[in-house]
Amino acid sequence: MIPSFSPPSLVQPDTLGTVLQRQGYAVLDARSVSALSGCSAQDLAALAPLWADLPPDAFLKDGGRYRRRRHASFVVRDAQVTLVPHRAHWQPVEYNALHGGMERLFEPLLPQMLAQPVWPQLLLWLGAVCSSLKGVQPWFVEAHQFRIDTTDGIGRPTPEGAHRDGVTMVAVFMVDRVGVKGGETRVFDADGPNGQRFTLSEPWSVLLLDDARVIHESTPIQPLLPSTPDGHRDTLVVTLRATDFQGNKSIT
Repeated sequence: MIPSFSPPSLVQPDTLGTVLQRQGYAVLDARSVSALSGCSAQDLAALAPLWADLPPDAFLKDGGRYRRRRHASFVVRDAQVTLVPHRAHWQPVEYNALHGGMERLFEPLLPQMLAQPVWPQLLLWLGAVCSSLKGVQPWFVEAHQFRIDTTDGIGRPTPEGAHRDGVTMVAVFMVDRVGVKGGETRVFDADGPNGQRFTLSEPWSVLLLDDARVIHESTPIQPLLPSTPDGHRDTLVVTLRATDFQGNKSIT
């Protein structure tokens, strides 16, 4: 079978900081994620079944039924990860023209997810990447489990289109792709024409984005075969922001 995607240009673990500084984004394969984060491939893979229990996203303005998700917020500070009281996800319209200005209270990440030792380890690594780029400081972290499915024929990973998130760094982990085509990732300079197009496919590979410097989107997905209309694309999106969560009074 001919692949329906183009592979990304991968960076070596020891060049991650240099590449992020130079171009504002970088893609790591799963082996590099494990090497840099200290999270074993087995422990990361053990999280994947938790994507099977995501409730529908009730806030889609396009009326779609293709997205399921959970959400939680944390503070990474002084080598510790603290879960904050469950809160709504909020973005200004400047960053999300479709869903900005809405307080969207999604169901929280399950306790089974948070109890895994690999979970805080992954967030601590992302905080360290941010601190290496922007200076050591507390990071206000939002984690989103997404499942985009094709049961209605098409699923849209980014219905808001090409965008920035209004944060410091975005990490998009591919968790699984089953029976779908499409879902191409597109990353472009926020202030110029340069960019890259590729499709993440390897479980626990990751796209890291310096949110101030690049815009990003993912194209719609469709069933790979008409006979299998129930395909899906699972991702973990983690955003890290300096100062505070968007829309919050400071809790530092």
